Amino acid sequence: MAFDALEVALQINQLVAPLAQVIRQHDPDMARQIRRAAQSIPANLAEGRKRVGRDRLHLFRIANGSAAEVKVTLQSAEAWSFIGSDALGDALELLDRELAMTWRLTHPR
Repeated sequence: MAFDALEVALQINQLVAPLAQVIRQHDPDMARQIRRAAQSIPANLAEGRKRVGRDRLHLFRIANGSAAEVKVTLQSAEAWSFIGSDALGDALELLDRELAMTWRLTHPR
């Protein structure tokens, strides 16, 4: 059974990896932060999918926070002129989609 939030999280990693390499040339610490947060999104979604109750919700919240962290760190890299806005478009769009999906996972009806 497909888990769309996890699939999008993996796509985010594919898009963000080369961006982190560019950012690394200017700020290796920022690139490491992006890498760790981006990798955290699918890891927590996959683990949360196998859990029940509060554990599940907690892991989905962590994934949401990690997606927000990646997004704002990429925006900071743009603000510092480490990377151009044209390079961020697809990644930021997917991150917005992921944030919407993880918000929904953390706010069940």
